[in-house]
Amino acid sequence: MKHTNAQCVFCAIVAGTSPASVVHRDAQCMAFMNLRPLHRGECMVIPLVHIDHFTDMPDDLAAHIMVVGRRLGRRMMRAFAPKRVGYVVHGFGVPHAHLNVVPLHDSSDIVSAKHIVSTDSGLRIAHDAVPLRTRADLDADAAVLRGDQ
Repeated sequence: MKHTNAQCVFCAIVAGTSPASVVHRDAQCMAFMNLRPLHRGECMVIPLVHIDHFTDMPDDLAAHIMVVGRRLGRRMMRAFAPKRVGYVVHGFGVPHAHLNVVPLHDSSDIVSAKHIVSTDSGLRIAHDAVPLRTRADLDADAAVLRGDQ
């Protein structure tokens, strides 16, 4: 298993060479805010080492990431008051394992219609259809989840 991948944006975030609004960091993983959240507070937890597929992680690391995700979910419930918190591992987007921690206000938030766009050839999923949040807003949400505010 490679510890880093020079082409991976998440490895650059781990190394501190790419910006992120960090919520949590320990010896095994880190969590930071999603750049295109459906709702305030959406974040992800990643292993510090480069592992492409979540299923390739050692069991103890996967369990640790889930524990961190659950802790963030509890903070999310207190800070942003969603109806539920969802946990998604889909493996697309960035080829570095990540657990998405998603505040749910509606049952369709996991498969949000906000990602569906109409084109000449029909409907398609477009993750860039959800607008980017500003770094200042992401940093503020990260501070709330950390308990700084």
